[in-house]
Amino acid sequence: MAADAGLGVVFAAAVAFQAHRVADSWGAGYWLFGAAVGASVCVLALLRRRTPLWTAVAGLTVVALAVLATRLVHLPAEPGPATSLGLAVLVGSAVRTLPARTACVVAAAGPAVAAGGLLANPGSAVPVLSGLAWLGALVIGLGLRLLAARRRTVAERVRRAERLELARELHDVVAHHITSIVLQAQAAQLVTAKHPEKTAGSLADIETAGSEALAATRRVVGLLRDAVPASAGCERLEELIEGFPGPRAHLRLAAEPSGWPPEVSGTVYRIVREGLTNVSRHAPHARAVTIGITQHEKAVTVEVEDDAPRMSARRYRRAGYGLIGMRERLEALGGTLSAGPRPGSGWSVRATIPTGEHR
Repeated sequence: MAADAGLGVVFAAAVAFQAHRVADSWGAGYWLFGAAVGASVCVLALLRRRTPLWTAVAGLTVVALAVLATRLVHLPAEPGPATSLGLAVLVGSAVRTLPARTACVVAAAGPAVAAGGLLANPGSAVPVLSGLAWLGALVIGLGLRLLAARRRTVAERVRRAERLELARELHDVVAHHITSIVLQAQAAQLVTAKHPEKTAGSLADIETAGSEALAATRRVVGLLRDAVPASAGCERLEELIEGFPGPRAHLRLAAEPSGWPPEVSGTVYRIVREGLTNVSRHAPHARAVTIGITQHEKAVTVEVEDDAPRMSARRYRRAGYGLIGMRERLEALGGTLSAGPRPGSGWSVRATIPTGEHR
């Protein structure tokens, strides 16, 4: 990698600089030991991506032995600049990538090495440089670790949102079409019992509904695969209402859908579709459904009301995925949702969706 190549050049320059300074201050021959230690630690730092833990352990071991050697033999203080730089890279990489407990152990070994250098060479400023390098490595490594953790959290949140989106889209599409198929199958049984000659027509209607369900499901899966929201516009509301297999549905539209943002238009469509699906599923005795869409200054209100007897209305499942999905969509847009029995009879679902614009 280009980064490692550049780091190798920096390491080489650090080793050369350290050797030159030691040769000037200590004389010829003394630079070999420090250069060998620095080069060894720097090479380990370049290999850190393969095994972050063992390269860090090996680097710390080399430095500890070097500090012990300077104590036993009269040699320049360690860890020197090149060694400190390589050790900082090893520690920073370990703090960034290793499990928390292991990273803490490696990080704690850094000041221990610096303290050993001070004890081995009292009064030398070289070990202080090692401590500063360790501190910088700790700060950078910890910062990168926290940044990676934040990215993972955001990625998990996005994945969860995608899973919820998949569940909502499949529920919205499949539930509506399957409900239609079930109702037509029930009607076909009645028709077959009274008018056997009409059975073929009923089966053809069921086949058509099944084909539409399959095509709709494929469209949803394709849209989700392409990460494009399946936002059916309000221009399809009339088609949806006309094809509703339940009680007679009537639309009262007092709004201008053409000026709505796509997410508002798609949410209005989904609310109406979910409301009709729930009427079919939980209010079989309803005689009529009214869909009212009104536009205010900065919001659109959608109401889906049926006239089912109170006993049927109570069968409505408040905790179903449909209401949960609608509420999640509306909360994401800053809207509200309420659902409950109407005075006298029937059930009402009311949603308010901000348009984000003055009108």
